[in-house]
Amino acid sequence: MTEGVQLTQAGAGPRYEVFHTDCPARDVVDHVTSRWGIWVLICLRSTDLRFYELRDSIQGISEKMLAQTLRALVQDDLVWRKVEPTAPPQVTYGLTEFGQDIGAPLTDLFDRITQRLAAGGASATERLSATGQAKAVTTPGPEQLRHLDDEQ
Repeated sequence: MTEGVQLTQAGAGPRYEVFHTDCPARDVVDHVTSRWGIWVLICLRSTDLRFYELRDSIQGISEKMLAQTLRALVQDDLVWRKVEPTAPPQVTYGLTEFGQDIGAPLTDLFDRITQRLAAGGASATERLSATGQAKAVTTPGPEQLRHLDDEQ
């Protein structure tokens, strides 16, 4: 392989240098794979939800982070936002066609992981423990996770 070769978008249209920091496709990938972006897309995969419903569905996300994540996903045309002119305004979010296209493989990935876990597949920590390569690892509880979320 030639050194410095860049991957580019296939087909007609603009070509993207995906390894360059100013590539617009990188921003979309960063938003989709961000800590909360993937959960928002998975949460909206089957139904449209209001802000508070999203917040309640995605445990551990703060309102600030949800608002930032939704703003980025709306800007990337992955999520649509509809505001009802009521008092207070009712804001509903759903996946655009592009968001559905991007969300489908994420949903497949999520489903494969949860099926594997449900079938009793060992986690990486459990496999390391079985081979004696892991130190004592404890899974943080909700209180510890809330504390970590507050630090960020």
